[in-house]
Amino acid sequence: MSFLTSDELAAKVAGQTVASAFVGAVQRFGTATALRWKDGEQWRSLDWVGYADRVARVAGGLRSLGVGPGDRIVMMIRNVPEFHVLDTAAYFCGATPISIYNSSSPEQISYLTNHSRSVIAIVEDEGFLGRFAAVRADIPALRNVGVVRGAADFTYDELLSHEPIDLDRSAAAIDPAQLATVIYTSGTTGPPKGVMLTHQNIAWTVESLLRSIGRDDLAGRRLISYLPMAHIAERMTSHYQGMFFGYEVTTCPDASQLAPYCREVHPEILFGVPRVWEKFYAGVMASVSADPERAAKFNGAVEAATPIVIARDADGSTAEQDATLQFLDSAAFAPLRELLGFDALICAVSGAAPIPRELLTWFRTIGVPLSEIYGLSETSGPMTWDPWQVRAGTVGRAIAGCEVVLAEDREVLCRGGNIFSGYLDDPAKTAEALDAEGFLHSGDIGEFDADGYLRIVDRKKELIITAGGKNISPANLEARLKLVPLIGQAAVIGDSRPFVSALVVLEPEAAVAFANREGITYGSVADLAGDPKVMDAIAVGIAGVMAEFNNAERVKKWTVLGDEWLPDSDELTPTSKLKRRVIADKYAAKIQAMYD
Repeated sequence: MSFLTSDELAAKVAGQTVASAFVGAVQRFGTATALRWKDGEQWRSLDWVGYADRVARVAGGLRSLGVGPGDRIVMMIRNVPEFHVLDTAAYFCGATPISIYNSSSPEQISYLTNHSRSVIAIVEDEGFLGRFAAVRADIPALRNVGVVRGAADFTYDELLSHEPIDLDRSAAAIDPAQLATVIYTSGTTGPPKGVMLTHQNIAWTVESLLRSIGRDDLAGRRLISYLPMAHIAERMTSHYQGMFFGYEVTTCPDASQLAPYCREVHPEILFGVPRVWEKFYAGVMASVSADPERAAKFNGAVEAATPIVIARDADGSTAEQDATLQFLDSAAFAPLRELLGFDALICAVSGAAPIPRELLTWFRTIGVPLSEIYGLSETSGPMTWDPWQVRAGTVGRAIAGCEVVLAEDREVLCRGGNIFSGYLDDPAKTAEALDAEGFLHSGDIGEFDADGYLRIVDRKKELIITAGGKNISPANLEARLKLVPLIGQAAVIGDSRPFVSALVVLEPEAAVAFANREGITYGSVADLAGDPKVMDAIAVGIAGVMAEFNNAERVKKWTVLGDEWLPDSDELTPTSKLKRRVIADKYAAKIQAMYD
């Protein structure tokens, strides 16, 4: 890990902007593939030269609409190549592109567009356009609404028809202190706040990440873009790093199609929220469990390899252990990685929420180089990360140039060039988050080990205090509950209650595999939530994972739900974080029944 200070890192990227990075990428990578996408069953691609030509033309089109320095453009577009062109073109106009979640309701669109004072909106299709149309009268500053596909005030093709601007000259006019984008928080604890990130924030963070990765062979590395562009993780990974490092980005407009995309693309770098990795794990285990003999062999290989991987990650493995692991990998794990499309992975990352250490270790055991990253929108994405020297159960050490410390109450504080410039038009909230010394207060409780690896204990605001006065971490309990194969999601209840309970949601693939194996007749996955065999198996699993907790902490009762909680739903944010207040209200009767 590098020990550069924040100021030293800032000096390395002095003068850089997203626009200048793009111009540099075009000069360095030229005819190498920049973007790939599927058109029906056919793969299409765009090299850096072609990418730049489209950016220059679209920027000319935006300028013809009056877009200029300081203007803001709100976008509601899935992971398609046009997003990258439009977003990048906005920078060359001196404007600030802002993505909002594609599931945004008309009311949310009105709030976010007004709050950001956007003058132009660009949406992907007429379905999204309809939501803007429903509230357009309530957004007085919005001059035009454009569409990638369909009919509106202007279209993507019309923007492309303009003469290209001079990208070099336009990039030179952009100040690194300018606002690059605004990331709106998910709003789980109130109205969304607009996290302001400058070009300097982006350049500093990308340089810090490069030093964490520690490789100079990133150009052309394959990556799949599939998470919402309204989330900093996807923006930083595929969009910003894509143009700074020269990644080959394959756009996947439907996150549910990630698995088949992996099998076709064979990504070399893959970022996922924990739910993505949980779904891959559940799919593997459901497939393996269908054949008892195969399951016994595979699970035996995992059991034999796991302590070797743990030893390797901790103090180093012996030559004999390495030989054993190589044999197990060749026999059991390498074929699996090839089937998953993970055979080319050089770096796999989990972030945005905690991942159970056992799950991370399982992936590392089967040869997937998975690590956990930690950060916030307010830190331009990352705060801590160790991609190679991984310690499961921690989120790594501070990224280069970033100062991470603990307050007296163990809240994680952070200072560096990645720290946002404040919340848009909200000085009071900014003052709550940033102290006089420039430290960001994360709202997370953490602890360091002797080597500086950080472990996140819980969200400061989410700690449960039972009626008996016991402070309990719901995230820790939920992570354990999700280790039960039949459980896909869990929400722990207990604030001001006499004991801890939980809502647990069936993992669909695991539940179906279990039902087929046990000869259970069912019409849908939801039917299995009340099946006695399923309930018994869950009870045994919960008893096992709760054994490590003391009596006051253990989940005493639970309710099994059959309908899967999906990202961007009543229960989950777009990045699969629990909406605890909504869950408490929606399932109030079921929760109360556990205490009656």
